[in-house]
Amino acid sequence: MTTSKLNSTDPHGNGDASLPCSLPDNKFSDSLTLFHSEKAVQELLQQTPIQHTDDHLIEFSEALRTVAKALKQAAEGKAFAQAEAAEWKRRFELERAQNQQLEHKGKSPGECNGDINAQRMENSTNQPMLRNEANEQSENCCTNGLCSHEILHDGETDSHAKAVQNKMMRKASFKLSWWCKGDISDQHKHDIVSFERGNITTAGRSSKQISLKWESNPQTVLVMTKPNSTSVQILCAEMIRWMKEHKKLNIYVEPRVMGELLSESSYFNFVQTWKDEKEILSLHTKVDLVVTLGGDGTVLWAASMFKGPVPPIVSFSLGSLGFMTPFHSEQYRDCLDSILKGPISITLRHRMQCHVIRDAAKNEYETEEPILVLNEVTIDRGISSFLANLECYCDNSFVTRVQGDGLILSTTSGSTAYSLGAGGSMVHPQVPGILFTPICPHSLSFRPLILPEHVTIRVQVPFNSRSPAWASFDGKDRKQLAAGDALVCSMAPWPVPTACQIDSTNDFLRSIHDGLHWNLRKTQSVDGPQDL
Repeated sequence: MTTSKLNSTDPHGNGDASLPCSLPDNKFSDSLTLFHSEKAVQELLQQTPIQHTDDHLIEFSEALRTVAKALKQAAEGKAFAQAEAAEWKRRFELERAQNQQLEHKGKSPGECNGDINAQRMENSTNQPMLRNEANEQSENCCTNGLCSHEILHDGETDSHAKAVQNKMMRKASFKLSWWCKGDISDQHKHDIVSFERGNITTAGRSSKQISLKWESNPQTVLVMTKPNSTSVQILCAEMIRWMKEHKKLNIYVEPRVMGELLSESSYFNFVQTWKDEKEILSLHTKVDLVVTLGGDGTVLWAASMFKGPVPPIVSFSLGSLGFMTPFHSEQYRDCLDSILKGPISITLRHRMQCHVIRDAAKNEYETEEPILVLNEVTIDRGISSFLANLECYCDNSFVTRVQGDGLILSTTSGSTAYSLGAGGSMVHPQVPGILFTPICPHSLSFRPLILPEHVTIRVQVPFNSRSPAWASFDGKDRKQLAAGDALVCSMAPWPVPTACQIDSTNDFLRSIHDGLHWNLRKTQSVDGPQDL
């Protein structure tokens, strides 16, 4: 590589117009090695302003800008490729773990591949899937509905000691069915389109209420509570005592709650808890039901404990607002008695899976662990005084450049949270979609969007951004996004099933009426002027 100078005389003959640059000795393609990043090209453009109108200099400047644009596209492609590679790696690890487990049980890998393919077919139709590896009734599975041994499935191979323990404490088996206005059906209704005589008609829809029916009695309940509340502690102790004495259930609590119970009385020695992260990851293989005492924040905390499948959640309202807590604590005995007997209506609340892709990552193995959110992920400007500058893509199609305080990507369950305060719409939690809501945009025409749930959204901080951005996930786990970093979000395959007091629609409408006083006003007087 040698250094040369482009010299030319201006049109008036007043000397040479010079531009220092590095050129290769032989091949023109080698000249790209100098411009290894977009930043280098931008610095070179700033250091060599065009003061004259020489045609060669103008052509060279345009070539530099073309290279800068190509490098920017390559960086964006790199972020998407890393996210896709991380997803394929996760699928490969899951498939390998399932092969190992089935081989441990004496099942051939060919049969394992058949189960995995069937699982992928179910995922492609966007239906809820239930697995329970400890259920011995899996061979007698329902053929028309969805069964619990098809979702709550742990991909790790258990030791012989754990297998013996699982035989002593089996997870409860349950089945999901779809019903509408008393019409119960075990067959999931897909969207059916008829093309008879050239006319396109929708013959059926899948918008029916989901009902859960226990096929074996629940045995283990996880109780999670709102901290720093005396009334919640008293109710928790009373509820655990009742479930143990009247329902003979095994009880799990958080280590914090375990300490509170034992400090009150040694009677609660039967209560179990966990010691490390590894035991938390295997909770879904032991717990049949989760009971939360608190508000929506307690439900978010309970859902975050499960990085994969989530057991059904029964939430009692003990907070200020309760969009996901339909049950009242005063009637907890009747509520739990009805739920443990079944059947119950449930709402499948979808979660988003978020990957942070660092520009400095050399390969897909350096990407950070995915984060699951039930409400929303927020990308904002943090403490910076500059506008947030974010480039947004939907399935590799450019959406827009956000310039404002930030952006909210929300699930439909989170539509009544931060997104609502930023001007987003309220959406029924069973409507499949992702809310795209700007925060104080510097444009009057920037209105919120609702995108389909099957898309992948990528939000990237451009290299020319004046400041970094910050991402928070359900209000916590705040991470900085530097220039070139990207956040990739898609719908997670593990929904959060929450029990309904009546049904999904009734609970949703009641929550916005009671919690937000939605459209509450006095009725217009009837004794005024009238059209005759």
